[in-house]
Amino acid sequence: MRKFLVVLDDSRECLNAIRFAALRASHTGGGVQILSIIPPDEFQHWIGVADLMRAEARERIEAHFEVFAKWMRDRQGIDPELVIREGEPVDEILAQIRDDPRIGILVLGAGTDRSGPGPLVTQLTRSSGALPVPITIVPGGLSKERMESIA
Repeated sequence: MRKFLVVLDDSRECLNAIRFAALRASHTGGGVQILSIIPPDEFQHWIGVADLMRAEARERIEAHFEVFAKWMRDRQGIDPELVIREGEPVDEILAQIRDDPRIGILVLGAGTDRSGPGPLVTQLTRSSGALPVPITIVPGGLSKERMESIA
């Protein structure tokens, strides 16, 4: 089964990317893998504090994931998979794609503000010619109705 890989973060555009991936997976018989990345700079403390912060970050990610997973299961019939990695976001996205050969498409959400589409979209599109999978970029301002009509 082909998987759509989506990055779960705190951005608003993440919601559209997750929604689009779930719709596409539902319509094509695919799956959804949600990747959340904990940046290394969050743990620059003493070991005990770093371990506690890491555990709290994982709990937040899992709670956030469960909201999306419930919607995917209830509305789209998709049971998403959660992967949590630690490191630099672009490096970890590429590593996850290499580690899971069933990933067929990377789905990213593009921001709508003046600063540009967002750091992940900017960095990954620069090297898109060398990526092992295609990227689908979902506009952050795309309405639910429009998304459903094109997915």
